[in-house]
Amino acid sequence: MIFLLNSLNLTTVKYSVEKCKIVAGLRRLVLDVLKPHEPSNIILALRLSEIENVEGVNLSLSEMDQNTETLKITIVGNNMDFEKIKKVIEDLGAVIHSVDEIVAGNVIIERVKTEQD
Repeated sequence: MIFLLNSLNLTTVKYSVEKCKIVAGLRRLVLDVLKPHEPSNIILALRLSEIENVEGVNLSLSEMDQNTETLKITIVGNNMDFEKIKKVIEDLGAVIHSVDEIVAGNVIIERVKTEQD
């Protein structure tokens, strides 16, 4: 075995191993978030989109009152770090009320309606 590894180009071996590596982890999060009116929802969406491994952010206003806004935030990516996402949200004065959907693994499985729904 050592003879075979020594006879191969190590760069090729390293590339082949990295190419086969499958990145999974968190793929999609749907969050119910309460935040003050400022900073704007645009700032929140842009800050979330700057997090490593986040590929897209969808932010929808669900409810608004005199002091706060309730948002539904969908974040998609590959191997996302929940703690980094939570920190950005909290640093902007918002709080996560609930995590309404979590998708993890190599494949995003879409929700299927059942008779109970």
